[in-house]
Amino acid sequence: MKDIKQFKTDMRLKYRTIRENMSNSDKLKMDKKILHNISVLNIFKNAKSVLTYVSKEIEVDTFDLIKKCLSKGKIVAAPVCKTETKQMGFYIINSVDDLEKGAFGLLEPKPDCEELTDTKNSVCIVPGFCFDNNGYRLGYGYGYYDRYLENFEGKTIGICYSNCIVNRLRTGKFDKPVDYLVTDKYIKQTEYNNFAPIRK
Repeated sequence: MKDIKQFKTDMRLKYRTIRENMSNSDKLKMDKKILHNISVLNIFKNAKSVLTYVSKEIEVDTFDLIKKCLSKGKIVAAPVCKTETKQMGFYIINSVDDLEKGAFGLLEPKPDCEELTDTKNSVCIVPGFCFDNNGYRLGYGYGYYDRYLENFEGKTIGICYSNCIVNRLRTGKFDKPVDYLVTDKYIKQTEYNNFAPIRK
């Protein structure tokens, strides 16, 4: 059996390839469905603040999510990776104009943005190459989200394409499942292992 490091490397390559081979039209449709499915969740509706990554081309799009949250008066915060300490913080943005290119070529809040420190009534949108049915994720391997979520006080929502969901991932002792898993086909509350199919 492969060691867990090699397993994760192979899985990242597999699901990166799947995403890169998606047509633009299919990706757009799935992105819209995922945004809709997030928006019907009560924990999202009731959240005062939303912490979300800023998407790259192969990720589930979050730009429309950011705009939707801002239009509803929610506090929106995006991550800043502090490479010198391997830590991550979330900083408040008032529009996408508050973003600039930062670590790993990702768009991050500008230095004058205020850090969000109160996360009690909040949700964190968590990315991943793939997720399993228990809510565990395969990220980029740097551990920023794992470290940040150790002390996060709100609820977590993993978002992923339904063709990037696996039955079970091999996990380490620091891996933590998300509270909800949202795809283009269903919402799942992982704590109770319940699926909620989305009806058209």
